[in-house]
Amino acid sequence: MAPSQASGPTADPDGHEDRLRRFATIWSRAVFPVTATSLTRSEVEEHLLPLARQLSESLHARPFDPQMAQRIGAGLVEVHCTDPEALTRTLGVIDSYLVLYCGDAGAADLAVEESRARCSRLQHAVAAGFAQGLRDRTLAEQEAIARSSLQARTDAVHALHATETRLRAVFEGAAIGIGIVDLGGHVLEVNETLTRMFGGLEHHVRAKRVTEWVHPEDRPHIGQLYRELIRGEREHFRVEKPFFRHDGTVLWTNLTMSLLRDPEGSPQYLLALLEDTTERRLLNLRLRYEATHDALTGLPNRTLFFERLEKALTAGGDSRFGLCYLDLDGFKAINDSLGHATGDRLLVEVADRLQSCATAPGEMVARLGGDEFVALTTGPDTEYEVGELASRILSALGMPIRVDGREFTVRGSIGIVEGPARGRTTAEVLRSADITMYRAKSAGGNRYELADPELDARAITRHGLTTALPAALERGEFFIEYQPLIHMGDGTVHGAEALVRWSHPQHGVLGPDQFIPLAEHTGLIVPLGRWVLQEAVRQARYWQEHRTEGVPLRINVNLSPTQLQHPGLVTDTVAVLERAGLEPGALCLEVTESALIGADEGLLRPLRQLAELGVDIALDDFGTGYSNLANLRRLPVSVLKLDRSFTKGMQHAPVDPVDLKIVEGIVSLAHSLELAVTVEGVETGVQADQLRELGCDTAQGWYYARPGPPDKLHSLSLADAI
Repeated sequence: MAPSQASGPTADPDGHEDRLRRFATIWSRAVFPVTATSLTRSEVEEHLLPLARQLSESLHARPFDPQMAQRIGAGLVEVHCTDPEALTRTLGVIDSYLVLYCGDAGAADLAVEESRARCSRLQHAVAAGFAQGLRDRTLAEQEAIARSSLQARTDAVHALHATETRLRAVFEGAAIGIGIVDLGGHVLEVNETLTRMFGGLEHHVRAKRVTEWVHPEDRPHIGQLYRELIRGEREHFRVEKPFFRHDGTVLWTNLTMSLLRDPEGSPQYLLALLEDTTERRLLNLRLRYEATHDALTGLPNRTLFFERLEKALTAGGDSRFGLCYLDLDGFKAINDSLGHATGDRLLVEVADRLQSCATAPGEMVARLGGDEFVALTTGPDTEYEVGELASRILSALGMPIRVDGREFTVRGSIGIVEGPARGRTTAEVLRSADITMYRAKSAGGNRYELADPELDARAITRHGLTTALPAALERGEFFIEYQPLIHMGDGTVHGAEALVRWSHPQHGVLGPDQFIPLAEHTGLIVPLGRWVLQEAVRQARYWQEHRTEGVPLRINVNLSPTQLQHPGLVTDTVAVLERAGLEPGALCLEVTESALIGADEGLLRPLRQLAELGVDIALDDFGTGYSNLANLRRLPVSVLKLDRSFTKGMQHAPVDPVDLKIVEGIVSLAHSLELAVTVEGVETGVQADQLRELGCDTAQGWYYARPGPPDKLHSLSLADAI
């Protein structure tokens, strides 16, 4: 036996053509003993050499197309290698020697795994081409036999003996099964090939009438075709038909039934020609299984699942369905830390457990890919059953799994879609299930959530906004509104906070809370934040040039956590200031308290550099996080922006004494650390007076002015206050 290709080819000093001829020699030696031909082995080798060259070219073709190899299977039939053993030996030679002798013929050598995969697919194509070639040849023989039989019967009146001899030779020597049946359905004669096809017992074939050879998988119209044939209304028909052998096994055939008429033209006999297609059918079933099942877990794959889901959604009537979309929590960490081999074994165990959860009629489990699985249930009670199915899945996953001596506890998040089948598409159902699954994951995982059309619509809208963000920035759909910062001592405008808005073509004007988190998630916050900084600084410089009285206005710009970590923060900010001609002291960058909780020196360094240049740093939303007040001393901030939650109780008299004490303490602490205090969300005069008495430095809110265009900055109107 030759060494397996898996060990890889050894160095071969010979040229490609020599190795190709050596491969053809091995091939001819394998198939020649089972080839019914008058050719010598050397002549067979010469016929196989072009086929070997085609195999080599197919192996290295780019793009790879295994269908080219079907001509090679047909070529075997053309050189009379029609014995099934010839195909078996050919596939064995290709499997053992093709990559060994022809694996390095391409311009760029293929990897061993890819060569083996291509070789396997070429074997399938050769087998398919062989089967098709043999079938074409057999069909041609069938027609020739039918014509010969009919002619022999016709000539029997004039030359009965000669005709009988010729007919008997054809009848007995045919490679396909032949039977002659009378119009009553009784089997009169069968040849040896047909007898072997049915298990070798002739009396078993003759004992039944043709109409008794029924099978559950018979096509419904086959009976009608047979009746038309015996009435003389048609000359022949061809169908695929299964038969039961005497041992209970199934014989699949291509059945051709032809009508034989007497000299007067009346129906007399039926000629049955049967081609055994059992092996080909089994091969097709095997290929179908491989195409519709996951290679790792053996579960139905995405293709088969979509077929089942489509069938469930088009069932009609009052049918319902329930779908569980499962994603394992934290599986990527297992793959990254322990390797994909361990992850694969874990997936196999998970698949087995999921399979055990979906055993009822109408239930199935499939693997979509990676660590994503789906479970489908159909029937009238899916509203209850799908929840039970999800609970069983979570319970099964909760049991520890041992892999390679390690014990794992697997958790999963499940999105459930359930409802009437009509009016749904597979894409809509899968999208809803996927959105719902991520909602379950966001809620902590190890749980299931039910689909909610309203929440789905929000998620789809968020996705649409996310994809539209880059183009929106390029098209100039963003604009800035400014909300004044009021000096609480004299009520003058101290500065303004720049607040970005999105003028969306479909959704209208969107506030920052609707798109800033999306920009953070996609990384677009960096170019968007740079644009806001440029526009705000340019506007501040314009105010300075056109303002003739009072102190210069300060512009406040929000800085996101992603921007804070961007390496170009300092250089970008300095460049923007220098380009606009604005002093650093006229700019205040606002950073949320949550972004600085636990910040190390590396994160604080760019803020320190900006503060040293004269840029003010404001700690925004102060009080909403859990930072230690003592940490304020190490932060490079000069302004505290007190969150509105502390001052909400001061909007109306009497003022909440607890809020009063808290704000008083924060203001006192800030001033002791030489920090200015700005208050957000001032909405009433009572609130403004109280904050002024507590010593707050600046304030902003609807009491003074709502955010607006830059030319309205100095037009404060208390009519906007609530």
